[in-house]
Amino acid sequence: PVANATITPGQPSSQVQAGDPVTLHCSVQVGSAPVTFTWLRNSHEVAQGPLLVLEDVELRHSGTYQCMATNQPDGHRVFQALSPEVELVVTPREHGDTAVAAGVSGFLLFLVLVLGVIIGLHQWH
Repeated sequence: PVANATITPGQPSSQVQAGDPVTLHCSVQVGSAPVTFTWLRNSHEVAQGPLLVLEDVELRHSGTYQCMATNQPDGHRVFQALSPEVELVVTPREHGDTAVAAGVSGFLLFLVLVLGVIIGLHQWH
């Protein structure tokens, strides 16, 4: 029977920013083939397969993730193993730093232009 399902990276309270990629891998330490993997978010099925790839996470991807590994080694009995839960917290992307940098750059450019005009007028007189 399948046993010891784990998720890697398995950081509890994993916090990422919106737009970041997230990949979770599910594996088992014990289990004869074929083993199937089902991904759950907040106890609802969201995907199949050993990898859960979220290319561009959004706030709606926040939640508790768990992997369920299943096999049927004798063709009759079904065995399942649930991984420990992993909490994924998606936060809004910070745009403040970009706006501040653009504001500073714009001000410096303006300052250089004003100085150029002052120097030009001074030399003209």
